[in-house]
Amino acid sequence: MRQRAEGEGRLVRALPVLLVGVGFAFDASTPPDLTAAALFAGAPVIAAPFYSARGTAAVGLCSVAAVVALWFIHDLPNLGEGASELFTVLTVGALALFINRILRRSGERLASARVIAETAQRAVLPTPASRIGGLHVAARYEAAQADAFIGGDLFAVQDTPYGVRLIVGDVRGKGLQAVEAVAVVIGAFREAAEQESSLEAVTQRLERALAREGTRRDRLDAVEGFTTALLAEIPRGDGTVRLVNRGHPEPFLLHPDGSLDVLKPSEPALPLGMADLGVWPDRSDVRAFPPGSTLLLYTDGLSEARDGTGVFYQPAIRLRGAIFPGPDEVLDALVDDVRRYTGGGTSDDMALLAVSRPAEGQPDRRRTVTIVK
Repeated sequence: MRQRAEGEGRLVRALPVLLVGVGFAFDASTPPDLTAAALFAGAPVIAAPFYSARGTAAVGLCSVAAVVALWFIHDLPNLGEGASELFTVLTVGALALFINRILRRSGERLASARVIAETAQRAVLPTPASRIGGLHVAARYEAAQADAFIGGDLFAVQDTPYGVRLIVGDVRGKGLQAVEAVAVVIGAFREAAEQESSLEAVTQRLERALAREGTRRDRLDAVEGFTTALLAEIPRGDGTVRLVNRGHPEPFLLHPDGSLDVLKPSEPALPLGMADLGVWPDRSDVRAFPPGSTLLLYTDGLSEARDGTGVFYQPAIRLRGAIFPGPDEVLDALVDDVRRYTGGGTSDDMALLAVSRPAEGQPDRRRTVTIVK
């Protein structure tokens, strides 16, 4: 697919030159009353979105030169008709330069806004350490296609007096507002994770932080803003994990023999920021997290990825039966598999977080693993 796209790009960039060449050959080999003025005028217009200003001007000048050269080839036919044709090509060439300038400025502003958003997002989403509280940790943030906006996916891992606590979430919306909301959630999580004795209390702190944020955002976001989130707590030494799921995709527990458990919540709950629709106490689910297993948390950019026919990616099916030596290998293989499945691009950003409890005597080395289905 990438080679095909590159081939199409080269063809589009060559098209203005081809139009001038074909137009010149056609006009030179036909009677004077048959003109290729439309091709000469169209060449700089087509060049405008893809060429630089200098390149667009060069194509326009080539069109003008072709028109003038054809006057001499046809022994200067009706001067009024020739001048009209030349004026048309000059006018369209000038418009093409104007269009090129507008597109370049718009592209620069869009690129600048995207760089700012990406920088802000990386600042609030630093990559966690590979070893936290005796656990092996890996995280990935995979942006969508190059022309997609920055989304609100988030993750964080923190070692606390109550064990290792982590969060993966997805803020509604895109752009700088989403990045701002991510900063609010991450900041509230890091503070609450250190201070609150239960995972349920941490979740309620996030709820209150988003409520405060909603009151100062514009009306639409205040009414419709929400964040899906999965919070986890891994206490030291008891081989369990506690989970609170607020409307987020269910995490997976990957076992060292290749089996996989989908950790569904015992009670469904609304996302954070939707307390006006219903309030009930959060209850964490306690699940076994044995040595050698890997807990995989992700955002819906993974489960909503599609192939060329529109079929959704099914991570549980793709991962079941695969054996990974550690969390880095899980995420590397998963990202590669999604790229193959979708043909190289997804419609939404994707945040992935994998945490492994090392087995006794487990070797600490990496190797490449591929998901084969």
